[in-house]
Amino acid sequence: MAGIKDSSRGGFSNKIGFVLAAAGSAVGLGNIWKFPFEVSDGGGGAFVVMYLAFCFMLCFPVMMAEVAIGRKTNKNAVGAFTENGHRAWSALGKLGVLTGILILSFYNVVAGWALGFAIEMFAGNFELGQNFGAFIGNWQLNLVFSSIFMVVTIYIVAKGVSGGIEKASKILMPSLLILILSLMAYSLTQEGAVDGVVYYLVPDFNAITFETAYGAMGQAFFSLSLGMGALITYGSYVGKKDNIVTSTTMILLTDVGIAFIAGLMMFAFVFSQGLQGQGGGAGLIFTVLPGAFESIGPVLGRVIGGFFFVLLSFAALTSTVSLLEVPVAYVVDEYEVRRERTVWIVGVGIFLLGIPSMLGNGTVPFFTEFVQYSSSENPVSFMDFIEDMASDTFLPLGGFLISVYTAWVWRGDNFKKEVEIGNPGFGDSLIGKYTIFALKYLAPFILGSITVITVLSKFFGIHILGA
Repeated sequence: MAGIKDSSRGGFSNKIGFVLAAAGSAVGLGNIWKFPFEVSDGGGGAFVVMYLAFCFMLCFPVMMAEVAIGRKTNKNAVGAFTENGHRAWSALGKLGVLTGILILSFYNVVAGWALGFAIEMFAGNFELGQNFGAFIGNWQLNLVFSSIFMVVTIYIVAKGVSGGIEKASKILMPSLLILILSLMAYSLTQEGAVDGVVYYLVPDFNAITFETAYGAMGQAFFSLSLGMGALITYGSYVGKKDNIVTSTTMILLTDVGIAFIAGLMMFAFVFSQGLQGQGGGAGLIFTVLPGAFESIGPVLGRVIGGFFFVLLSFAALTSTVSLLEVPVAYVVDEYEVRRERTVWIVGVGIFLLGIPSMLGNGTVPFFTEFVQYSSSENPVSFMDFIEDMASDTFLPLGGFLISVYTAWVWRGDNFKKEVEIGNPGFGDSLIGKYTIFALKYLAPFILGSITVITVLSKFFGIHILGA
Protein backbone atom coordinates (compact mmCIF):
# COMPACT_ATOMS: atom_id res chain seq x y z
CA MET A 1 0.00 0.00 0.00
CA ALA A 2 1.13 3.53 -0.67
CA GLY A 3 2.95 5.11 2.21
CA ILE A 4 3.70 1.85 4.04
CA LYS A 5 7.41 1.40 4.36
CA ASP A 6 8.76 -1.71 2.61
CA SER A 7 11.52 -2.89 4.90
CA SER A 8 12.98 -5.11 2.18
CA ARG A 9 14.12 -1.99 0.30
CA GLY A 10 16.16 -0.83 3.24
CA GLY A 11 16.25 2.71 4.52
CA PHE A 12 18.24 5.30 6.42
CA SER A 13 18.83 4.30 10.02
CA ASN A 14 18.33 7.83 11.35
CA LYS A 15 17.75 11.44 10.41
CA ILE A 16 21.41 12.42 10.28
CA GLY A 17 22.09 9.60 7.83
CA PHE A 18 19.42 10.91 5.47
CA VAL A 19 20.56 14.53 5.82
CA LEU A 20 24.22 13.70 5.14
CA ALA A 21 23.37 11.49 2.17
CA ALA A 22 21.01 14.06 0.65
CA ALA A 23 23.44 16.90 1.34
CA GLY A 24 26.17 14.82 -0.28
CA SER A 25 23.98 14.50 -3.34
CA ALA A 26 23.73 18.28 -3.53
CA VAL A 27 27.36 19.06 -2.69
CA GLY A 28 29.51 18.51 -5.74
CA LEU A 29 32.26 19.90 -7.92
CA GLY A 30 30.17 22.97 -8.68
CA ASN A 31 30.27 24.01 -5.02
CA ILE A 32 34.06 24.20 -5.20
CA TRP A 33 34.75 25.74 -8.58
CA LYS A 34 31.52 27.23 -9.93
CA PHE A 35 29.73 28.96 -7.06
CA PRO A 36 32.65 31.20 -5.93
CA PHE A 37 33.15 32.63 -9.39
CA GLU A 38 29.43 33.05 -10.02
CA VAL A 39 29.53 35.19 -6.87
CA SER A 40 32.48 37.18 -8.16
CA ASP A 41 30.95 37.84 -11.57
CA GLY A 42 27.56 38.64 -10.04
CA GLY A 43 28.50 41.47 -7.73
CA GLY A 44 29.97 39.70 -4.71
CA GLY A 45 27.80 39.88 -1.63
CA ALA A 46 24.83 41.07 -3.67
CA PHE A 47 24.86 37.77 -5.56
CA VAL A 48 25.14 35.84 -2.28
CA VAL A 49 22.01 37.55 -0.95
CA MET A 50 20.07 36.76 -4.12
CA TYR A 51 21.37 33.19 -4.16
CA LEU A 52 20.29 32.59 -0.56
CA ALA A 53 16.89 34.14 -1.24
CA PHE A 54 16.29 31.86 -4.22
CA CYS A 55 17.51 28.81 -2.28
CA PHE A 56 14.87 29.32 0.39
CA MET A 57 12.14 30.87 -1.76
CA LEU A 58 12.42 28.55 -4.76
CA CYS A 59 14.48 25.45 -3.97
CA PHE A 60 13.19 24.75 -0.46
CA PRO A 61 9.58 24.08 -1.60
CA VAL A 62 10.70 21.87 -4.51
CA MET A 63 13.04 19.91 -2.22
CA MET A 64 10.19 19.30 0.22
CA ALA A 65 7.95 18.20 -2.64
CA GLU A 66 10.46 15.62 -3.88
CA VAL A 67 11.08 14.18 -0.41
CA ALA A 68 7.34 14.06 0.36
CA ILE A 69 6.55 12.24 -2.90
CA GLY A 70 9.22 9.65 -2.19
CA ARG A 71 8.22 9.08 1.43
CA LYS A 72 4.49 8.92 0.65
CA THR A 73 4.91 6.16 -1.92
CA ASN A 74 8.04 4.38 -0.69
CA LYS A 75 9.00 4.06 -4.35
CA ASN A 76 11.69 5.09 -6.79
CA ALA A 77 11.56 8.19 -9.01
CA VAL A 78 9.36 6.43 -11.59
CA GLY A 79 7.24 4.14 -9.42
CA ALA A 80 6.35 6.99 -7.05
CA PHE A 81 4.03 8.60 -9.59
CA THR A 82 2.38 5.30 -10.51
CA GLU A 83 1.94 4.40 -6.83
CA ASN A 84 0.28 7.77 -6.29
CA GLY A 85 -2.29 6.88 -8.94
CA HIS A 86 -0.89 9.04 -11.73
CA ARG A 87 0.66 6.57 -14.18
CA ALA A 88 0.97 9.10 -16.99
CA TRP A 89 3.25 11.19 -14.79
CA SER A 90 5.72 8.31 -14.52
CA ALA A 91 7.21 9.87 -17.67
CA LEU A 92 8.46 12.65 -15.38
CA GLY A 93 10.22 10.04 -13.26
CA LYS A 94 11.76 8.50 -16.37
CA LEU A 95 13.03 11.93 -17.38
CA GLY A 96 14.71 12.16 -13.96
CA VAL A 97 16.29 8.72 -14.34
CA LEU A 98 17.56 9.62 -17.82
CA THR A 99 18.93 12.92 -16.52
CA GLY A 100 20.84 11.19 -13.73
CA ILE A 101 22.31 8.66 -16.16
CA LEU A 102 23.47 11.36 -18.58
CA ILE A 103 24.98 13.53 -15.84
CA LEU A 104 26.82 10.61 -14.25
CA SER A 105 28.24 9.55 -17.63
CA PHE A 106 30.31 12.76 -17.97
CA TYR A 107 30.56 13.61 -14.26
CA ASN A 108 32.49 10.39 -13.70
CA VAL A 109 35.02 11.50 -16.32
CA VAL A 110 35.62 14.82 -14.56
CA ALA A 111 35.79 13.01 -11.21
CA GLY A 112 38.51 10.86 -12.74
CA TRP A 113 40.45 14.02 -13.57
CA ALA A 114 40.25 15.11 -9.92
CA LEU A 115 41.46 11.70 -8.75
CA GLY A 116 44.31 11.74 -11.24
CA PHE A 117 45.37 15.24 -10.20
CA ALA A 118 45.30 14.26 -6.52
CA ILE A 119 47.73 11.43 -7.21
CA GLU A 120 49.96 13.63 -9.37
CA MET A 121 50.02 16.49 -6.84
CA PHE A 122 51.14 14.17 -4.04
CA ALA A 123 53.83 12.92 -6.44
CA GLY A 124 54.99 16.50 -7.06
CA ASN A 125 54.03 16.66 -10.73
CA PHE A 126 53.16 20.36 -10.68
CA GLU A 127 53.75 20.70 -14.43
CA LEU A 128 50.52 18.79 -15.00
CA GLY A 129 48.54 22.02 -15.14
CA GLN A 130 50.57 23.25 -18.11
CA ASN A 131 49.86 19.95 -19.84
CA PHE A 132 46.16 19.73 -18.98
CA GLY A 133 45.15 19.44 -22.62
CA ALA A 134 47.46 16.48 -23.09
CA PHE A 135 46.21 14.96 -19.82
CA ILE A 136 42.52 14.98 -20.78
CA GLY A 137 43.47 13.91 -24.31
CA ASN A 138 45.13 10.77 -22.93
CA TRP A 139 41.96 8.70 -22.97
CA GLN A 140 43.72 5.51 -21.86
CA LEU A 141 44.92 7.16 -18.65
CA ASN A 142 41.53 8.75 -18.08
CA LEU A 143 39.93 5.37 -18.64
CA VAL A 144 41.91 4.06 -15.67
CA PHE A 145 41.07 6.96 -13.33
CA SER A 146 37.39 7.00 -14.30
CA SER A 147 37.22 3.22 -13.92
CA ILE A 148 38.58 3.46 -10.39
CA PHE A 149 36.06 6.17 -9.53
CA MET A 150 33.13 4.25 -10.95
CA VAL A 151 34.15 1.03 -9.18
CA VAL A 152 34.24 2.87 -5.83
CA THR A 153 30.81 4.39 -6.58
CA ILE A 154 29.39 0.98 -7.53
CA TYR A 155 30.85 -0.62 -4.41
CA ILE A 156 29.17 1.94 -2.14
CA VAL A 157 25.76 1.73 -3.84
CA ALA A 158 25.88 -2.08 -3.96
CA LYS A 159 26.12 -2.17 -0.16
CA GLY A 160 22.61 -0.76 0.08
CA VAL A 161 21.09 2.32 1.67
CA SER A 162 22.17 2.06 5.31
CA GLY A 163 25.19 -0.19 4.77
CA GLY A 164 26.56 1.68 1.78
CA ILE A 165 25.18 5.12 0.99
CA GLU A 166 24.53 6.20 4.58
CA LYS A 167 27.76 4.76 5.96
CA ALA A 168 29.84 6.34 3.20
CA SER A 169 28.11 9.70 3.66
CA LYS A 170 28.88 9.67 7.38
CA ILE A 171 32.55 9.32 6.47
CA LEU A 172 32.80 11.43 3.33
CA MET A 173 30.80 14.49 4.43
CA PRO A 174 32.69 15.13 7.71
CA SER A 175 35.97 14.43 5.89
CA LEU A 176 35.03 16.88 3.15
CA LEU A 177 34.16 19.52 5.74
CA ILE A 178 37.44 18.99 7.61
CA LEU A 179 39.41 19.29 4.37
CA ILE A 180 37.66 22.42 3.20
CA LEU A 181 37.94 24.12 6.61
CA SER A 182 41.64 23.22 6.83
CA LEU A 183 42.38 24.57 3.36
CA MET A 184 40.31 27.68 4.11
CA ALA A 185 42.23 28.26 7.34
CA TYR A 186 45.54 27.96 5.49
CA SER A 187 44.40 30.29 2.71
CA LEU A 188 43.16 32.96 5.12
CA THR A 189 46.55 33.14 6.84
CA GLN A 190 48.37 34.06 3.63
CA GLU A 191 49.32 37.59 2.65
CA GLY A 192 46.74 39.14 0.34
CA ALA A 193 43.97 36.78 1.43
CA VAL A 194 41.91 39.62 2.94
CA ASP A 195 41.72 41.29 -0.47
CA GLY A 196 40.24 38.09 -1.85
CA VAL A 197 37.64 37.92 0.91
CA VAL A 198 36.67 41.55 0.31
CA TYR A 199 36.42 40.95 -3.43
CA TYR A 200 34.28 37.89 -2.78
CA LEU A 201 31.87 39.31 -0.22
CA VAL A 202 31.54 43.09 -0.49
CA PRO A 203 28.37 43.82 -2.47
CA ASP A 204 28.63 45.64 -5.76
CA PHE A 205 25.02 46.62 -6.33
CA ASN A 206 25.92 48.20 -9.67
CA ALA A 207 26.65 44.68 -10.93
CA ILE A 208 23.09 43.51 -10.29
CA THR A 209 21.35 42.99 -13.61
CA PHE A 210 18.74 40.66 -15.03
CA GLU A 211 21.59 38.33 -15.99
CA THR A 212 22.84 38.39 -12.39
CA ALA A 213 19.44 37.48 -10.98
CA TYR A 214 19.01 34.80 -13.63
CA GLY A 215 22.43 33.39 -12.73
CA ALA A 216 21.56 33.35 -9.03
CA MET A 217 18.32 31.48 -9.74
CA GLY A 218 20.07 28.95 -11.91
CA GLN A 219 22.94 28.42 -9.47
CA ALA A 220 20.54 27.94 -6.55
CA PHE A 221 18.56 25.28 -8.40
CA PHE A 222 21.43 23.44 -10.07
CA SER A 223 23.58 23.30 -6.93
CA LEU A 224 20.90 21.34 -5.06
CA SER A 225 20.51 18.56 -7.66
CA LEU A 226 16.78 19.10 -7.98
CA GLY A 227 14.67 17.81 -10.83
CA MET A 228 16.32 14.43 -11.40
CA GLY A 229 14.56 12.29 -8.82
CA ALA A 230 17.44 11.95 -6.35
CA LEU A 231 15.45 13.38 -3.44
CA ILE A 232 12.38 11.36 -4.43
CA THR A 233 14.55 8.25 -4.27
CA TYR A 234 16.22 9.21 -0.99
CA GLY A 235 12.86 10.33 0.40
CA SER A 236 11.51 6.83 -0.20
CA TYR A 237 14.04 5.54 2.34
CA VAL A 238 12.89 7.98 5.06
CA GLY A 239 10.69 6.88 7.96
CA LYS A 240 7.25 8.38 8.55
CA LYS A 241 8.26 10.04 11.82
CA ASP A 242 10.94 12.13 10.17
CA ASN A 243 10.27 15.88 10.04
CA ILE A 244 10.58 16.74 6.35
CA VAL A 245 10.74 20.48 7.07
CA THR A 246 13.72 20.34 9.43
CA SER A 247 15.50 17.68 7.36
CA THR A 248 15.15 19.73 4.18
CA THR A 249 16.36 22.83 6.01
CA MET A 250 19.45 21.00 7.25
CA ILE A 251 20.22 19.69 3.75
CA LEU A 252 19.85 23.16 2.28
CA LEU A 253 22.00 24.83 4.93
CA THR A 254 24.72 22.20 4.54
CA ASP A 255 24.94 22.70 0.79
CA VAL A 256 24.84 26.49 1.01
CA GLY A 257 27.35 26.49 3.87
CA ILE A 258 29.88 24.36 2.01
CA ALA A 259 29.52 26.49 -1.12
CA PHE A 260 30.05 29.64 0.95
CA ILE A 261 33.13 28.25 2.73
CA ALA A 262 34.50 27.09 -0.62
CA GLY A 263 34.23 30.65 -1.83
CA LEU A 264 36.25 31.95 1.13
CA MET A 265 38.85 29.25 0.54
CA MET A 266 39.16 29.82 -3.20
CA PHE A 267 39.30 33.61 -3.21
CA ALA A 268 41.66 33.81 -0.26
CA PHE A 269 44.02 31.42 -2.03
CA VAL A 270 43.62 32.98 -5.49
CA PHE A 271 44.43 36.49 -4.23
CA SER A 272 47.24 35.33 -1.94
CA GLN A 273 48.89 33.72 -4.98
CA GLY A 274 48.22 36.67 -7.29
CA LEU A 275 45.93 34.66 -9.56
CA GLN A 276 43.07 37.15 -9.79
CA GLY A 277 42.00 37.76 -13.36
CA GLN A 278 42.77 34.18 -14.38
CA GLY A 279 39.09 33.29 -14.70
CA GLY A 280 37.30 30.54 -12.82
CA GLY A 281 35.84 27.12 -13.19
CA ALA A 282 37.65 24.02 -14.39
CA GLY A 283 40.25 26.10 -16.23
CA LEU A 284 41.53 27.68 -13.01
CA ILE A 285 41.33 24.44 -11.04
CA PHE A 286 43.21 22.20 -13.44
CA THR A 287 45.53 24.58 -15.31
CA VAL A 288 46.45 27.43 -12.95
CA LEU A 289 46.33 26.05 -9.40
CA PRO A 290 48.97 23.30 -9.86
CA GLY A 291 51.58 25.98 -10.58
CA ALA A 292 50.40 27.94 -7.54
CA PHE A 293 50.80 24.85 -5.36
CA GLU A 294 54.37 24.48 -6.64
CA SER A 295 55.19 28.04 -5.55
CA ILE A 296 54.21 27.15 -1.97
CA GLY A 297 57.17 24.78 -1.74
CA PRO A 298 58.17 21.25 -2.76
CA VAL A 299 56.76 19.60 0.37
CA LEU A 300 53.93 21.87 1.51
CA GLY A 301 52.85 22.32 -2.11
CA ARG A 302 52.40 18.58 -2.48
CA VAL A 303 50.38 18.41 0.73
CA ILE A 304 48.11 21.39 -0.01
CA GLY A 305 47.72 20.51 -3.69
CA GLY A 306 47.15 16.83 -3.03
CA PHE A 307 44.53 17.41 -0.36
CA PHE A 308 42.80 20.05 -2.49
CA PHE A 309 42.18 17.50 -5.23
CA VAL A 310 41.23 14.89 -2.63
CA LEU A 311 38.60 17.42 -1.54
CA LEU A 312 37.36 17.63 -5.13
CA SER A 313 37.29 13.84 -5.35
CA PHE A 314 35.25 13.52 -2.15
CA ALA A 315 32.80 16.19 -3.36
CA ALA A 316 32.43 14.32 -6.64
CA LEU A 317 31.96 10.94 -4.95
CA THR A 318 29.09 12.10 -2.75
CA SER A 319 27.31 13.15 -5.95
CA THR A 320 28.13 10.12 -8.11
CA VAL A 321 26.68 7.85 -5.42
CA SER A 322 23.27 9.56 -5.58
CA LEU A 323 23.39 9.78 -9.36
CA LEU A 324 23.86 6.01 -9.58
CA GLU A 325 21.26 5.24 -6.91
CA VAL A 326 18.45 6.85 -8.94
CA PRO A 327 18.52 4.42 -11.91
CA VAL A 328 19.49 1.48 -9.67
CA ALA A 329 16.48 2.02 -7.39
CA TYR A 330 14.25 2.24 -10.46
CA VAL A 331 15.45 -1.08 -11.88
CA VAL A 332 15.44 -2.89 -8.52
CA ASP A 333 11.93 -1.70 -7.62
CA GLU A 334 10.23 -2.04 -10.98
CA TYR A 335 11.80 -5.30 -12.14
CA GLU A 336 12.31 -6.91 -8.72
CA VAL A 337 15.94 -7.90 -9.31
CA ARG A 338 18.89 -8.16 -6.93
CA ARG A 339 20.59 -4.87 -6.06
CA GLU A 340 24.17 -6.19 -6.21
CA ARG A 341 23.91 -7.43 -9.79
CA THR A 342 21.85 -4.45 -10.90
CA VAL A 343 24.36 -1.92 -9.58
CA TRP A 344 27.18 -3.47 -11.59
CA ILE A 345 25.15 -3.72 -14.79
CA VAL A 346 23.83 -0.16 -14.56
CA GLY A 347 27.18 1.26 -13.39
CA VAL A 348 29.18 -0.38 -16.15
CA GLY A 349 26.58 0.69 -18.72
CA ILE A 350 26.81 4.33 -17.62
CA PHE A 351 30.61 4.10 -17.60
CA LEU A 352 30.56 2.91 -21.22
CA LEU A 353 28.20 5.76 -22.10
CA GLY A 354 30.83 8.15 -20.72
CA ILE A 355 33.63 6.91 -22.99
CA PRO A 356 32.67 9.31 -25.83
CA SER A 357 33.11 12.15 -23.31
CA MET A 358 36.67 10.93 -22.73
CA LEU A 359 37.27 10.76 -26.48
CA GLY A 360 35.83 14.22 -27.09
CA ASN A 361 38.84 16.12 -25.74
CA GLY A 362 40.84 16.08 -28.96
CA THR A 363 41.29 12.33 -29.38
CA VAL A 364 38.42 11.61 -31.79
CA PRO A 365 37.30 14.51 -34.03
CA PHE A 366 33.72 13.22 -34.24
CA PHE A 367 33.25 13.48 -30.47
CA THR A 368 35.40 16.63 -30.16
CA GLU A 369 33.24 18.57 -32.62
CA PHE A 370 30.03 16.69 -31.98
CA VAL A 371 27.29 19.21 -32.72
CA GLN A 372 26.95 22.79 -33.91
CA TYR A 373 24.51 25.12 -32.13
CA SER A 374 23.08 28.03 -34.05
CA SER A 375 24.04 30.15 -31.04
CA SER A 376 27.78 29.36 -31.18
CA GLU A 377 30.53 29.85 -33.73
CA ASN A 378 32.29 26.56 -33.00
CA PRO A 379 30.96 23.01 -32.56
CA VAL A 380 30.71 21.68 -29.02
CA SER A 381 32.09 18.38 -27.80
CA PHE A 382 30.05 15.32 -26.90
CA MET A 383 30.63 16.02 -23.19
CA ASP A 384 29.49 19.63 -23.47
CA PHE A 385 26.41 18.59 -25.43
CA ILE A 386 25.38 16.02 -22.81
CA GLU A 387 25.96 18.57 -20.03
CA ASP A 388 23.92 21.21 -21.85
CA MET A 389 21.03 18.80 -22.36
CA ALA A 390 21.02 17.14 -18.93
CA SER A 391 22.18 19.81 -16.49
CA ASP A 392 21.01 23.00 -18.18
CA THR A 393 17.79 21.77 -19.80
CA PHE A 394 16.40 18.59 -18.21
CA LEU A 395 17.02 19.62 -14.58
CA PRO A 396 14.97 22.84 -14.63
CA LEU A 397 12.34 21.13 -16.79
CA GLY A 398 12.11 18.35 -14.20
CA GLY A 399 11.80 20.87 -11.37
CA PHE A 400 9.07 22.73 -13.24
CA LEU A 401 7.08 19.53 -13.76
CA ILE A 402 7.57 18.36 -10.15
CA SER A 403 6.17 21.63 -8.79
CA VAL A 404 3.20 21.45 -11.19
CA TYR A 405 2.57 17.82 -10.28
CA THR A 406 2.73 18.39 -6.53
CA ALA A 407 0.48 21.44 -6.44
CA TRP A 408 -2.00 20.73 -9.22
CA VAL A 409 -2.11 16.96 -9.79
CA TRP A 410 -1.29 15.33 -6.46
CA ARG A 411 -2.84 18.45 -4.92
CA GLY A 412 -1.53 20.71 -2.19
CA ASP A 413 -3.77 19.19 0.49
CA ASN A 414 -2.29 15.72 -0.01
CA PHE A 415 1.21 17.17 0.07
CA LYS A 416 0.42 18.96 3.35
CA LYS A 417 -0.99 15.79 4.90
CA GLU A 418 2.22 13.90 4.12
CA VAL A 419 4.45 16.61 5.61
CA GLU A 420 2.21 16.93 8.68
CA ILE A 421 2.80 13.28 9.62
CA GLY A 422 6.15 14.34 11.04
CA ASN A 423 5.31 18.02 11.49
CA PRO A 424 1.77 18.60 12.84
CA GLY A 425 0.47 22.05 12.08
CA PHE A 426 2.61 22.50 8.97
CA GLY A 427 -0.36 23.32 6.77
CA ASP A 428 -1.50 26.23 8.95
CA SER A 429 2.00 27.62 9.47
CA LEU A 430 3.47 30.50 7.50
CA ILE A 431 6.06 28.14 6.00
CA GLY A 432 3.35 25.71 4.97
CA LYS A 433 1.20 28.35 3.32
CA TYR A 434 4.19 29.83 1.50
CA THR A 435 5.37 26.40 0.33
CA ILE A 436 2.00 25.68 -1.27
CA PHE A 437 1.97 29.13 -2.88
CA ALA A 438 5.50 28.64 -4.23
CA LEU A 439 4.71 25.21 -5.66
CA LYS A 440 1.52 26.49 -7.29
CA TYR A 441 2.78 29.70 -8.81
CA LEU A 442 6.35 30.81 -8.08
CA ALA A 443 8.32 27.64 -8.88
CA PRO A 444 6.45 26.81 -12.11
CA PHE A 445 6.87 30.37 -13.38
CA ILE A 446 10.56 30.70 -12.51
CA LEU A 447 11.66 27.18 -13.49
CA GLY A 448 9.56 27.26 -16.63
CA SER A 449 11.15 30.59 -17.55
CA ILE A 450 14.66 29.28 -16.86
CA THR A 451 14.00 26.28 -19.11
CA VAL A 452 12.68 28.36 -22.00
CA ILE A 453 15.36 31.05 -21.70
CA THR A 454 18.14 28.45 -21.53
CA VAL A 455 16.93 26.48 -24.55
CA LEU A 456 16.41 29.57 -26.69
CA SER A 457 19.71 31.24 -25.78
CA LYS A 458 22.00 28.21 -25.61
CA PHE A 459 20.78 26.25 -28.60
CA PHE A 460 19.24 28.89 -30.87
CA GLY A 461 20.99 32.13 -29.94
CA ILE A 462 17.70 33.86 -29.13
CA HIS A 463 18.13 36.12 -26.10
CA ILE A 464 15.10 37.19 -24.07
CA LEU A 465 15.21 40.33 -21.89
CA GLY A 466 18.97 40.51 -22.38
CA ALA A 467 19.61 37.04 -20.82
